[in-house]
Amino acid sequence: MSSTEIEYGGTELEIFAQAVNWKSYFRSHLRQYLVGDVLEVGAGIGGSTALLYDGSQRNWVCLEPDPRLAELIARPASPQLNKCEIVVGTIHSLTGRTFDAIAYIDVLEHIEDDRSELAAAADKLNPGGHIVVLAPAHGWLFTPFDKAIGHYRRYTKKMLLAITPGGTVMEKFVYLDSVGLLASLGNRLLLRSAQPNLGQIRFWDRMLVPLSRAVDPLLGYRAGKSLLAVWRKSG
Repeated sequence: MSSTEIEYGGTELEIFAQAVNWKSYFRSHLRQYLVGDVLEVGAGIGGSTALLYDGSQRNWVCLEPDPRLAELIARPASPQLNKCEIVVGTIHSLTGRTFDAIAYIDVLEHIEDDRSELAAAADKLNPGGHIVVLAPAHGWLFTPFDKAIGHYRRYTKKMLLAITPGGTVMEKFVYLDSVGLLASLGNRLLLRSAQPNLGQIRFWDRMLVPLSRAVDPLLGYRAGKSLLAVWRKSG
């Protein structure tokens, strides 16, 4: 592989593609920012793309460093994904283009130098555009599952604030999935093993995520298993 290609070692993407309630939930918080020309970094097999890209955007670029995964994005069963532009590489190899929104959906935690990554993203962002990051929260929840799929970290608000790119301001900063957090505190149902099974994911997605969707606003989005951060570029 070239320096712009990175082989992904995780095997969980197909399983988490089944988490339709979770994806619908975080989509409700993201859709207002994903407009115009959108870059999705680390698109994987297109599991999130299929829900986030609704055709209202001017252009949607799936950037994926693993060519094996990139080949799976545009599949006959997903005609909507065939309208996306698929690029193999990283943010640092993508030159000469700017975007209105750049999204990292459960991706930033896989990147060792996250500060440099967000700085490069800000450089490719149009004035008034947004960087959207959805990432796992709380270092004390780091488990063999995180390690197995290549996570360098789970985030706190302080950690994400510390890597705020120059020329941007935080516009939205919330926790999501409070009930999932309680479940993890209680018994590590989803994160106990190096590979959660489909039954565990379905239980979380079908039973716990709808509860979180109701409870999170009551808690003021101050608790959750995931962190959502949105930066806006000045100008």
